[in-house]
Amino acid sequence: MGKISVTRLFSRISKINTALPLLLVGIVLFGALCQIAGIFLASDKADYSIGLWIGVLTAVCMAFHMAVSLNSVVERDVKGAQAAATVNNIIRYLIAIVVLAILALTHIGNPLAAFAGIMGLKVSAYMQPFLVKLFHRCDSDKKEN
Repeated sequence: MGKISVTRLFSRISKINTALPLLLVGIVLFGALCQIAGIFLASDKADYSIGLWIGVLTAVCMAFHMAVSLNSVVERDVKGAQAAATVNNIIRYLIAIVVLAILALTHIGNPLAAFAGIMGLKVSAYMQPFLVKLFHRCDSDKKEN
């Protein structure tokens, strides 16, 4: 199996949706920041970490689902697109609720930490303009050297 460079991986993910690669980066960065905070604040660090990264993984899956569903929605008429978008939003929220419920019932990981990981999707969406500027600046610095 050959090595896949980060650039090629970003390129492949960009074919699904151009905003998706940086959205995923933002989710993982937010997860890493939450992990660092958890080292100092969480009493049960393993429980916190497991819950957090389950939440981050859920957010990543939700981001992929959102990107794919947006692609299918834009190809429909207005009424059909609105209904499809609503159904897909409900599916994403139900998945988040199911993940949190499973964690709460099984005690595999901390559900509040998982919620923080899932909220990484929202935080990343708000960070998107800053990430775009940062990556374009880094990309232009590479091209100059």
